[in-house]
Amino acid sequence: MDDRILKIIHEVEKVVIGKRDVIEKVIMAVLADGHILLDDVPGVGKTTLAVALSRALGVKYHRVQFTPDVLPSDIVGFSVYNKDSGDFVYLPGIVHDTNLLLADEINRTSSRTQAALLEAMEENQVTVDGKVYPLHKPFIVIATENQVGTAGTQLLPHAQLDRFLVKLSIGYPDYESQKEIIKERQRVNIMGEVEEAVDISDLEKLQSDTLSVTMKEEIVDFITALTFASRESELTELGISPRGAVSVSHMAKACALVKGRDYCIPEDVCEIFSDVCAHRIILSREARAQQLSPEKALERILEETRKPFTV
Repeated sequence: MDDRILKIIHEVEKVVIGKRDVIEKVIMAVLADGHILLDDVPGVGKTTLAVALSRALGVKYHRVQFTPDVLPSDIVGFSVYNKDSGDFVYLPGIVHDTNLLLADEINRTSSRTQAALLEAMEENQVTVDGKVYPLHKPFIVIATENQVGTAGTQLLPHAQLDRFLVKLSIGYPDYESQKEIIKERQRVNIMGEVEEAVDISDLEKLQSDTLSVTMKEEIVDFITALTFASRESELTELGISPRGAVSVSHMAKACALVKGRDYCIPEDVCEIFSDVCAHRIILSREARAQQLSPEKALERILEETRKPFTV
C-alpha cells in the first residue's frame, strides 16, 4: 500500500476506531473522485469520519446542516442587485471555495434543495442566472442520512442516488472497539489530534495514479457481464445504469491502488460491487416477496456471473 494512503488511514483511525474497512472504502471513493453517501443510524460516527478525513487530506472543508428551511440558493449562490454599479453581483453558495462538502442529513431538506447539488456533483460547476461558475477541484460530497426518525424527511430521488459513487454504512463497533471509544472520549478535543497526512497536490497525484491503474479486457468484460445480468435478472426492475458500470470500474481501480497494486483483479470488482450498485438498482416484486435486500440480490448476481480466472 502507498505510504500516503497508509498515513491517511492512520490519521482517520485516531477518531474512527475499529472501522478500517469502511475507512478504506471511503478513501477509495475519494481516489476515484466520487461522492459518498453514508446511510446509518445516528451516533455511529458519520460526521466524525467526514471531518477527520478532511483534516487528513488537507483540503478545504465546509459543512451544511440540511433542514427544511435550507434553500437551493444557500447551496449554489444567488445574484443581488448593486445599486451603486447598476449590475447584479453573484454571491457564492456553500459549494464554492471547498474541496470536501459534508451534506449532513441530506434527507431532511426539500427535494428542490437536494436537486441543487446535482450539477455540482456531476459537472463540478453551478449555473446561476445563466452564468456558469466552476468549483474547486477536487470537489467531493459526503452526504449523510439516518435510517431512523424519518418523519418529515425527503427520500433522495433515484437520479440523485445514481450520482453517488458509493453508499456505505458504518455500523456499530465491536466490543473491544466500543471500550476503546469510551476511553478515547474522556480526553478533550480528540479531533485536534488528527494531522494532515497529504496535501492537495498529493491527493491529485493519487487520483491520477488511480486512473492509470491497468484494467485488462477480461475485467471490463466481467463488469459488463455483471451490468447486463443486473438488468436481466428476475430480482430487479431496474438494473445498473451505464454510469453505474463506469463507477464500478473506477472504484475497482481505486481498490487495487489501496491494496497496493497497479492493476485490477476480479476480486477488486467483487469487493466493491455492492457498495457501488446497491443504491442504483430497484428490486422486483419477486425479490421484495422474498424479503431480499439490494445487497443480497447483487450477491446472487455476482455468484451467478462467471468470474475471469486470470488477468
